[in-house]
Amino acid sequence: MAVKVISVAKQLPQYYRETKDIIPFVKLWMQEQEERFQRKVIKLFEGAGVDKRYSIMSPEEVFTASSFEEKNTIYAREVVKLATESIKKALDKAHIKATEIDYIITVSCTGIMIPSMDAYLINSLAMKQDIVRLPVTEMGCAAGVSGMIYAKNFLKANPNKRAAVIAVEAPTATFQLNDFSMANIVSAAIFGDGASAVILSSFEDDKGPEIIDESMYHFYDATHMMGFNLVNSGLQMILDKEVPQKISDHFPAIVHPFLEKNNLTIDDVDYLIFHPGGKKIVQTVEDLFGVLGKNIDDTKEVLRLFGNMSSATVLYVLERFMDQNPKKGERGLMLSFGPGFSAQRILLEW
Repeated sequence: MAVKVISVAKQLPQYYRETKDIIPFVKLWMQEQEERFQRKVIKLFEGAGVDKRYSIMSPEEVFTASSFEEKNTIYAREVVKLATESIKKALDKAHIKATEIDYIITVSCTGIMIPSMDAYLINSLAMKQDIVRLPVTEMGCAAGVSGMIYAKNFLKANPNKRAAVIAVEAPTATFQLNDFSMANIVSAAIFGDGASAVILSSFEDDKGPEIIDESMYHFYDATHMMGFNLVNSGLQMILDKEVPQKISDHFPAIVHPFLEKNNLTIDDVDYLIFHPGGKKIVQTVEDLFGVLGKNIDDTKEVLRLFGNMSSATVLYVLERFMDQNPKKGERGLMLSFGPGFSAQRILLEW
């Protein structure tokens, strides 16, 4: 039984700034730091490959001292709004009603909510009372693809059902005002806020690319490389500078055996739907794919236009390809990396 992706739709927060307009706030924030350090940070922002980003808060709010409680309250309020609008758009694209969704997966790692945002969506959209819920909260940037994998497995076992995966992230709510570490600064330079919803179906007549295969790949002894520390001031970013090299070292084992299992090589893949973790990671993967005659231009464009929105970002890349209406028989490889450290892969065929 085929499981297909029938629609993808994004939703952006109300605030946005170009990077050049954020730099004055960064300079004010760093005014007591050494001049050499300040120049390094500004250069990092200017060279991050992100032209602008969106946020659930204004820059003034982001750079104002506030408690974890205050920022998390904004997060909880705003992510529900973003989730609601993104799933409404995805439902409209698929020409179905909210009551036709049987399984709802909500994805976020940049704030804390109990009940999770899916409960609010069920109420506001009057979804089925017997809908199956799965909140995914601790898988970071990999969780957009992870959510799709969980949805696919549910639908594979349940014919004539549909699932919605809604990824909503607000990394700006995790910015640490008193932390001048490179992890916090790099995070501020590359991350933005955003939401995306994907609808999958096991109905035979529904149209969209089929998920041919999916798989996870877990790195040993790499739990220290990426994630958050929960501190009194909120979620403090962990981002090891060795992440790009770790990806490079494992890249052949991540890509080639997965394709070989499906009797394919990289030459058989038409679209690389890759999560834009940041400029260095993008450059690393671009070098690796470039040798194989492939490009990740759409990944770079999503990073440029929106920044890294954690779990939602790869879904922005997927939407770009879906909107191009690929030809029948063309294939796409989705790939994302996240805390653990792990890689998530999905093979699509139109």
